[in-house]
Amino acid sequence: MEHARTILRQRLRRRHRVRRFIRGTAERPRLSVFRTDKHIYAQVIDDASGRTLASASSRDKQLRDSVAFGGNKQAAEAIGRAVAERAKAAGVTQVCFDRGEFKYHGRVAALADAARAAGLEF
Repeated sequence: MEHARTILRQRLRRRHRVRRFIRGTAERPRLSVFRTDKHIYAQVIDDASGRTLASASSRDKQLRDSVAFGGNKQAAEAIGRAVAERAKAAGVTQVCFDRGEFKYHGRVAALADAARAAGLEF
């Protein structure tokens, strides 16, 4: 039990270390990524007003058919494209990338690359 608390504490420290420098504004909101073993989630957040402008996840009903399993790079790429399209529909073209407590590697990097290819600038 103590080991689980230590891991959680380390994850929270990493998340706060990254987010100390990243703030989403109305002109340049924050693209936040969260992943679990089975799913991946992305949100475009305006921290100044506390609003989520666009979001996509491997659990969305629209994307569930195209994503067989949410815990792989193909799913991350699909979610990256979807969140970029939804953000552009909301009038957002520039974002700042928030990887949270996760390394910029694997699924997180695949999501970011797909969002860039779909038209988001960061």
